Amino acid sequence: MTSGVLGNPAVHESPTERVALAYRRIAEVDRPEVWITLRAQDDVVAEAAEIERRLAAGEALPLAGTLVAVKDNIDVAGLPTTAACPEFAYPAEATAAAIERLLAAGALVLGKTNLDQFATGLVGTRSPYGAVRHAKRPELISGGSSSGSAVAVALGIADIGIGTDTAGSGRVPAALHGIVGLKATLGIIPAHGVVPACADYDAVTVFATDLGRAVAAATIMAGPEVRDPRSRAWPADVRLAAPQGARLAVPRAADLTALSPEYRIAFAQTIVAVEKSGITTAEIDISGLLDAARLLYDGAIVAERYTAVGAFLDTAPASADPTVASIIDAARATTGPEFAEDLDALARARSAAAQSLRGFDGLLLPTTTEHPSIAAVLADPIGINRRMGTYTNFCNLLDMAAVAVPGSPTAAGDPFGVMVVVPAFADQVAVDLAARIVGTESPALVAEGVELAVFGAHLRGQPLHWQLEDIGARFTGEIRTTDAYRLTALDMVPPKPGLVRHGPGLGAPILGELFQVSTAGLGGFLAALPPPMALTSIELSDGRSVIGFACTYDAAAAATDITAFGGWKAYLQRQN
Repeated sequence: MTSGVLGNPAVHESPTERVALAYRRIAEVDRPEVWITLRAQDDVVAEAAEIERRLAAGEALPLAGTLVAVKDNIDVAGLPTTAACPEFAYPAEATAAAIERLLAAGALVLGKTNLDQFATGLVGTRSPYGAVRHAKRPELISGGSSSGSAVAVALGIADIGIGTDTAGSGRVPAALHGIVGLKATLGIIPAHGVVPACADYDAVTVFATDLGRAVAAATIMAGPEVRDPRSRAWPADVRLAAPQGARLAVPRAADLTALSPEYRIAFAQTIVAVEKSGITTAEIDISGLLDAARLLYDGAIVAERYTAVGAFLDTAPASADPTVASIIDAARATTGPEFAEDLDALARARSAAAQSLRGFDGLLLPTTTEHPSIAAVLADPIGINRRMGTYTNFCNLLDMAAVAVPGSPTAAGDPFGVMVVVPAFADQVAVDLAARIVGTESPALVAEGVELAVFGAHLRGQPLHWQLEDIGARFTGEIRTTDAYRLTALDMVPPKPGLVRHGPGLGAPILGELFQVSTAGLGGFLAALPPPMALTSIELSDGRSVIGFACTYDAAAAATDITAFGGWKAYLQRQN
């Protein structure tokens, strides 16, 4: 019996064996500050045994045996939720929707992890449960606020870590550890069961050692949730792939002054590597984005943090972190007009960002500015934290998605991270581009769309293929029809074939390509379809039926029959 360990098919331990290995690793690394509540091993083993029973009964569990570390501002029924403040703790009666979905797919929760108190910070030091140390260099910070979840993954304890991200908390720890941090468009992964930091700008995020594992978990967690009024569905025109000839915007040198010298060199080297992967880059002015980022803490938007936990902190709990308490208390003085002014500023910044990124498929940024020591952060808790959020803070404010992945390491061999930042709902584009950057196959994040079969001018490399790229269509493989179809060369500009069904045995298998397209994209094709072309059900040799391009019978009858070539590209090659 094998577990469904995400992104690692070579692992063959059973769920119970994997739990035993995880607890052995927990003892070996001796990092108690990672956990606020670590579940008893026997309890997790019992759940793993139940997963094995369900697998043996033939149940499909895509995440069977996947070990999860959950940030302790996210509810898991039966465990306390503390948000890293003991006086705030309450017993969770229900499990957060995103975690429910992971558990239903066979995942196992190991426990609740440490964080910057009330998810306020990017450093991982603001907790009465102790500063979370970096996985490999304990004198350095882990990054926060999702510190424990990231370190549990980096130490090889958990397969995935679940965090939250308002200002960069799901990305900065990933950068400092050389792992992946996926922050989807706001609302795509529901925030039900999450202690809010800024409710309008909070996102549930995933850490993993590889992109495939992170995406697989995010795909299962994604989707509307009636218990989260801010949850969202993928739109009808969602893009399902990045174009082959992708373009990424990168910051001007003037916008990179916050980077440490080591990180500035690493970012330049990362850009060179990105261009070698086939992605084109061009510099743009991102000063407007950086100005918008300051609104999260320096403007009235911080009032949302006071709304979340300000009244509780007004009771002066003994374990309140003084830095966190001062940030949230300062929001008390925010006025309604100031809040309205900042909302207007954000609306203008979103519009400006869209204009800046017109003609690009995304924005490549350094994830953070430096990797400081714990001692340095304790000496300057506000200044360093503020600087580390330079390139992350604006993302949720401007309704953008981001995928954080390792870039080129520093000269000393330390991790350096970059982000692919995209507009809302272009998450799959960000995943595809991140995959090219790290040199891996791109996993599918968006489980939406309709299959579309093409046989001629829309094939890859053909003159109308750009129309598929324009709507973000995703190539899923080559296909063949049954032997019921004949192919003709129509007299059209550009040249196109016509596919027509004649009946079983009256044609030949015709080679084509299959794409996943959005429902709106398919509708656009149908609305713009010129005669004599048509969209109809096509029977494939593997027994499936999909929507595909065909033509009218009379047009095919008047054209040259090219069925014997078995496909359009083979016919064109013979003509040349």
